[in-house]
Amino acid sequence: MINFFHSGGCHDSCCLKVQHLSVSIGGDKILKDVNLHVHCGQMVALIGPNGAGKSTLLRALLGERDYDGNIIFSVPGSRKARARIGYVPQTPNFDPGDPLSAADLFACCLSRRPAFLGQSKADRELITECLERVHGEDLIDKRVGTLSGGELQRVLLALALEPMPNILILDEPLSGVDIEGQTELMDMLDEIRKTYDLSILMTTHDFSMLPRYADRVVLIDHEVKIQGEPKEVLASDEFARAFHIREV
Repeated sequence: MINFFHSGGCHDSCCLKVQHLSVSIGGDKILKDVNLHVHCGQMVALIGPNGAGKSTLLRALLGERDYDGNIIFSVPGSRKARARIGYVPQTPNFDPGDPLSAADLFACCLSRRPAFLGQSKADRELITECLERVHGEDLIDKRVGTLSGGELQRVLLALALEPMPNILILDEPLSGVDIEGQTELMDMLDEIRKTYDLSILMTTHDFSMLPRYADRVVLIDHEVKIQGEPKEVLASDEFARAFHIREV
C-alpha cells in the first residue's frame, strides 16, 4: 500500500521511499525487490531497456498498479499532510484538425464549467498563471494538435503543476522533442525544481542530458542493477550489459 507520513526520516522535508517493491502481472515478475529514495529537490532519472519495468514502477507510484512492498511519501508539516503528486504521461497524440486549444484542455481538467462555454475571467487568469510557470503563456489559444513536441510538453507540465506538487513524475518527457527543445525542457525542469523545491522522477532513453541535470540515475532491468551519480552509472558494467554497448 502507499503510505503518507509527516516529516520524520528526511529531516522535515519531503521525500519518496520505495522499499522492496515487486510487481507480478499474469504470473510474470515484472519488478523484483526495487529500492530507491528520492529526496526533496532532487532530479532522479529512471533508465533501462524497453520492457524493463520503468512504466510499471511509475504506475505503482501513482496507485494504478498492485504491488508488494512499500511506497512511502514523507511530507513536512502536520500528520494530516498528504503528498501531492504531479504526473506527465508519455506525450499523447492529438488530431491536428481538433479545435481543442490549450485553454480548452486546461478548462476540461481544472474547471467544472463545460469547455464549450469558454473560460470565465477567473479561469482564464488561472490558466495564464499556470502557463507562465513554464514560459508558455503564448500557447494559451493555440490548438493542441498543432503544437510541437516541446510546446505540448510545456502545456502538460503546466497542468501537472496545478496545484503545485511535492513530487513530479514524468514518463519519457523528451520523447518526440527535438534536440534544441530537449535542452530548453530540461533547463525549465531544473528551474522549476529549484524554484518550488520539488522532487522530479523521470524516465528517459536520452542519456546525454543526465550528467548535466540529474542528481541520481537508477538503472532498472526488472530489478535495480545500479544507482548513483550519472557518470558512475553511465560508465558502469551494468549499464553496458543492459544496453549491449560493449562486451563485459
